Amino acid sequence: MSVKHPIIAITGSSGAGTTTTTNAIRHIFRNLKIVAATVGGDSFHRFTRPEMEVEIRKAREQGRHISYFGPKANDFELLEQLFQQYSQSGQGQFRQYLHTFDEAVPFNQMPGTFTPWQALPENTDLLFYEGLHGGVKTETNDVAAHVDLLVGMVPIVNLEWIQKIVRDTTDRGHSRDAVMSSIVRSLDDYFQYITPQFSRTHINFQRVPTVDTSNPFSAREIPSQDESFVVVRFRREMRNVNFPYLLQMIDGAFMSRVNTLVVPGGKMGLAMELILTPLIEELMEKKRRAGFQVDWVADN
Repeated sequence: MSVKHPIIAITGSSGAGTTTTTNAIRHIFRNLKIVAATVGGDSFHRFTRPEMEVEIRKAREQGRHISYFGPKANDFELLEQLFQQYSQSGQGQFRQYLHTFDEAVPFNQMPGTFTPWQALPENTDLLFYEGLHGGVKTETNDVAAHVDLLVGMVPIVNLEWIQKIVRDTTDRGHSRDAVMSSIVRSLDDYFQYITPQFSRTHINFQRVPTVDTSNPFSAREIPSQDESFVVVRFRREMRNVNFPYLLQMIDGAFMSRVNTLVVPGGKMGLAMELILTPLIEELMEKKRRAGFQVDWVADN
C-alpha cells in the first residue's frame, strides 16, 4: 500500500461485470480530475490465444487442467512487481491484451495477442487495475497486499456463467460448447484463486437476479439490472461509510446486516458512485497531505 502512489483494483472473474464498475470509476476519475494509469489484468496472461489453445490441448492429453484463472496461465509475480514498483515510485511497465478484431486492428495485430511492453504514463495520481487477480494471494505472491482500495465484482455463480456465455459467444466469437468447456475446465482454479479474493476486498458488489437462472447453460440472454438486486458488503473495519446517507440517496435500498447494503439493480451505477467517490477522495487527500509534508520538510 502507498499514500503517495495509491492503487485501486477491481477484481472479478471473466464475465462478472467488472466493466460496469470500471465505467463508474472512470466517471468518478473525470469528476475528480484524477489522472490514472490504467492496467488490464489480461495483459499478465502468459500466453497468446493460439498459445493458450496449444497449452489446453497439452493439458488435456496429460490429464490435467489449465485455465485463465490460475498461475500456469498468469504471471502473478510480474503483476505483484508492477504493484510494488508503482506504490514505491509511481512507475512501471504495461501492455494490452487484444481480445477482438476491433481492438487489434489499430495495432496491425491479430486478436488474442499482446501489444509491446511500454512505460506507464508519467505523473499519474494513482494506478487503476481491472481484471481477474487484483486481490490474489499465493504461497509466493501477495498482490492484494499492495492495493489501497480493493473492490470485488461477484454476481452469483449462475449469473456469472450466463454473462460469460453470452459475452463470449456474442462479442468474442466462441462457440457455446467451447465456452461451457472453458467453465468446467476452470472450476478448480476458480475455487483456489478467484473465490478467496473476495474475503480480502474492502467492498463487494454481488448482483443477485430475481428471475430464474437455474440452468445457466440454456440461457440466451442476461437478466437485466432491473431484474436483480445488488448486495454490497463492506469490510467490517471500514468506519468511514455513511450508511444513513446511502439509504437516503438510493431509493429502495435497505440494510440486511450491519455491514451489508442491498440496492435495486437499476441503481447499481448510482450506488457505486456514491460509495466509491468519498473513498477515492480520501485516498487523494492523503496523497495531497503526504506531498505537502514532503515539500514542507524540503523547504525547512
